[in-house]
Amino acid sequence: MGVLVIGAGMIGTLRSVVQYVVPTVSGGETSFPVLTLVLPSGSSVHTSDLTVNDPAVVTFNYPLQNEPNFLLRLGDSSNNDVKISPVTVPIPATGGSFQSPGGVGPYGSVVSASAICQHLGCVPPELRFYSPTSSTFSGKIHCSCHGSSYDPYTGFSVTSGPTKAPLPSITLSYDSSTDTYAATMMVGPTIYGHSSDLTGGNSITTSGTVVTTT
Repeated sequence: MGVLVIGAGMIGTLRSVVQYVVPTVSGGETSFPVLTLVLPSGSSVHTSDLTVNDPAVVTFNYPLQNEPNFLLRLGDSSNNDVKISPVTVPIPATGGSFQSPGGVGPYGSVVSASAICQHLGCVPPELRFYSPTSSTFSGKIHCSCHGSSYDPYTGFSVTSGPTKAPLPSITLSYDSSTDTYAATMMVGPTIYGHSSDLTGGNSITTSGTVVTTT
């Protein structure tokens, strides 16, 4: 009979994978909800609440409760906002592609994508954004579980494996009259560990989804 030995260094990795792969939760949505991004206080997120190249992990759940996503305000190495244009993002696993939504906000610099690695489902803090001034993985989202990296400046495209799929992107809307943001849909490959972006979890029953910083 074989014996499975798990080293202490693997525990964090396995915790991240297991958290989003099992158990499967029933329920979901029939279409993508439109959810306002709100702070833990309940007030709407404004541009001034988002730090350019924030080294902290800023996330919100969408479209279901167990589906975390990054919220990034991207900038250059001097922390000036960078306008993110829509691009065609390849999906190496299928040979297909999709159009990323690009940035929103007054500077076109606010973007969002799934915070579940497309390789084996690791999540923050193992999967995180490194600012353009970082000495390692500059300007990339990198997963320390197995080494996958993604480029948020080009639609969260794959820059290094073993992942074979980019991070699914969140389409954000921006209301310039109120300086507020909302999540409206997803594009790209299906969220890791789900048969559909809209199933396998519980619905968010409020009109907003809370943005947290850790």
